[in-house]
Amino acid sequence: MTEDRTPAVAENPEAAGTDGDERPKGRKNGLYDEVSDELAASMKTGWDDTELHGLAPVAQAGYAAERRAKLSAAYPGERLVVPAGNLRVRANDTEYAFRAASEYVHLTGDRTEDAVLVAEPAGATGHDFSLYLLPRSNRENGEFWLDGNGELWVGRRHSLDEAQQLYGLPARDVRKAAEELKAAAPAPTRIVRGYDAGLEAALAGVLDEDKDTELKEFLSGLRLVKDEWEIGELRAACTATVNGFTDVVRELGQAVATSERWIEGTFWRRARVEGNDVGYGSICAAGPHATTLHWVRNDGDVRPGELLLLDAGVETNTLYTADVTRTLPINGRFDELQRKIYQAVYDAQEAGIAAVRPGGRFRDFHDASQRVLAERLLAWGLLDATVYDVEKVLELGLQRRWTLHGTGHMLGLDVHDCAQARRESYVDALLEPGMVLTVEPGLYFQQDDLTVPAEYRGIGVRIEDDILVTADGNENLSAGLPRRADEVEAWMASLTG
Repeated sequence: MTEDRTPAVAENPEAAGTDGDERPKGRKNGLYDEVSDELAASMKTGWDDTELHGLAPVAQAGYAAERRAKLSAAYPGERLVVPAGNLRVRANDTEYAFRAASEYVHLTGDRTEDAVLVAEPAGATGHDFSLYLLPRSNRENGEFWLDGNGELWVGRRHSLDEAQQLYGLPARDVRKAAEELKAAAPAPTRIVRGYDAGLEAALAGVLDEDKDTELKEFLSGLRLVKDEWEIGELRAACTATVNGFTDVVRELGQAVATSERWIEGTFWRRARVEGNDVGYGSICAAGPHATTLHWVRNDGDVRPGELLLLDAGVETNTLYTADVTRTLPINGRFDELQRKIYQAVYDAQEAGIAAVRPGGRFRDFHDASQRVLAERLLAWGLLDATVYDVEKVLELGLQRRWTLHGTGHMLGLDVHDCAQARRESYVDALLEPGMVLTVEPGLYFQQDDLTVPAEYRGIGVRIEDDILVTADGNENLSAGLPRRADEVEAWMASLTG
């Protein structure tokens, strides 16, 4: 690892790299407390002009403009501020890898830290949109090599002119954003909260928390129906995810010899090769860990004869994620009980997918899946059929002891996309073509559940696919992975035989 990147310059970009007598200061890294005048002079000169010209707009630029137009129409006369977010400390002087806020990405196509989209009221109903971004590091004052986030340390970023070419928006220096927003003509102002504490503090006197919440709800709802470009990105995410699952099956032998972490690392490698990252922490749950819904420790043993529940998704370079689950027999073959439970979940998923269609209620696929699982639980004697029928089980929610969770959610820039959307627009709404959602029923029998036979305990099964609502029904975007038990076994044999 390189030396630490602790900034050794003033926050004022005009003073970066100097102390009071203009002598450049070095990094606080224990090696250089200050630099010589000769080195400072050398670092100012001899650099080639790397400005890029004639850049083509990013692929989503036109779609982002349409989204901004809808935002503008919803809030005439109001100033709107949508931050990308800032770097966050992981430990001491290291940060987490940055991931821009979904609201900002959706409206701009940009993915850089510290950025802000500002919609300034213009006329009776319109807005002038501007991007506030970090410009290229200043070479004259040493910022590019003395600042902890200078380009010599973290890599080149686009100039403001380049950004304008890429995103089709005027670009300004984000270090002046708070000052310019405070100096702007008075106007009702909203901000998407939770991403930039500094901007929120700077605008505190003109913000209204309820109105800010309403803005976040609107922007979340704006993502409910995906455009053709977004659907293409989700297809790509699913294709890469299929490749990641294939990698995992090919390397199950190494996982058996090591742990669930081999599985996590194998899938992550594919995510980094074909995309930006994983879209969420991969769940690599072998054996009884499969009964823990969000098992992300991934440090357990992988044993032949047990099941592996792998819930993982590749996030594309444009930040759209897949979300897919398969439950796989580690030795390549389901035993009789595993197959029975798997078949019940498969049948429940089939019923759920069949209920995904335009004009149907969002809740329909959940209800259809839960009905199938309740029927099986009664048939197996885990619920007393002399006391309850299916309708009563569903009314009382008794199946939930073993089904645990809802059967799906919207998918897109976030794995649980559109989560802040108004209830009437999402969970209480009708499905429309262009919506993308998961269908993911499961059955989970905990190791310590004395209400089920001992042989059931420690078995968890979930099957999940990403479903696009089409004009006449639906399309399974993750259909490249087999789902039926016999198909799963044949697929695994083809990869490991």
